[in-house]
Amino acid sequence: MLEDLRSYYKQYRPQQFLFEGQYGGQYTVRSAQLIFKTAMKKAGVIKTVGIHGLRHSYATHLLEFGTDISLIQKLMGHNDIKTTLTYTHVANTTINNVKSPLDRLHII
Repeated sequence: MLEDLRSYYKQYRPQQFLFEGQYGGQYTVRSAQLIFKTAMKKAGVIKTVGIHGLRHSYATHLLEFGTDISLIQKLMGHNDIKTTLTYTHVANTTINNVKSPLDRLHII
């Protein structure tokens, strides 16, 4: 992926943002949505998901890979931990597999 990004950068020479709009500057929200929708079609995704789903997936994957919930809260910019805890319902299978340190004790 890094190779592709370097090639893109050399070809387009973005000035302010890595991915800029047709005439430079920030992409519009609508353009980002259309790019996301096109990518989903190309990937064969049939589930209806908005671009906000990327944010949700990012947080869920962080949680599933063991990232501390308070760090996820900071990364997501949530003021209240309750907002971040909404991601835990998706990751319940991972959470249910967590072993207590007491389970690892080998009593002779």
